[in-house]
Amino acid sequence: MTSVEEGSSRPAGQSAVIDLLGVLAYAELTAFDRLAEDARLAPTLEGRAALARMAAAEIGHHDRLTQRLRELGVDVAQAMTPFVAALDAFHDGTRASTWLEGLVKAYVGDGLATDFYREVAAFLPQPDRALVEEVLDDTGHADFALREVRAAIVADPTLAGRLALWARRLVGEALTQSQAVIAEHEQLADLLIAGTGDLTGVARLLQRLTTAHSARMQALGLNP
Repeated sequence: MTSVEEGSSRPAGQSAVIDLLGVLAYAELTAFDRLAEDARLAPTLEGRAALARMAAAEIGHHDRLTQRLRELGVDVAQAMTPFVAALDAFHDGTRASTWLEGLVKAYVGDGLATDFYREVAAFLPQPDRALVEEVLDDTGHADFALREVRAAIVADPTLAGRLALWARRLVGEALTQSQAVIAEHEQLADLLIAGTGDLTGVARLLQRLTTAHSARMQALGLNP
């Protein structure tokens, strides 16, 4: 199969597609790992089962992405490998120590990453745009996390301050990760700039991400 390294002969647009599918495939794989691990922190069997179902959905998304990479003649492992260091660094640096921290990470941190990848996907050709939008659809985790965290804060309002600090840390790390992914992969950077039109368009994109993040924090009952 053709490797990503050999992809310099590919059209620039297709290289960007492969990069985005590669990073998402690895992101979905790590999401499965993390959700399965966080499920063990659940205070109830219902919560544990809910996260286990969400983990199963993530591995299903991973399979859809790897199937498409193979259709494009790409080695799946080679497509994911360039993104391992950045994503692993994010997750290693933001490992949840409690059930609620894990839910906030999924709702706030993953939500921001999903918004970012969806913005980039808007500039992809079909059928890859539809595929990315499909795998970025919420698996029910957002509503579940929202209910659990809000109920916990109502029961113990002192949790709000600590969880707000945690959420801010997650966002800072997520933005750093996203910037690293773009900076290290020229085709993705070119796709983003071409799609938004110019640096002003990129600034508007970042503003949309910030606005969506603030809305999530408010929905949780946390100060942005």
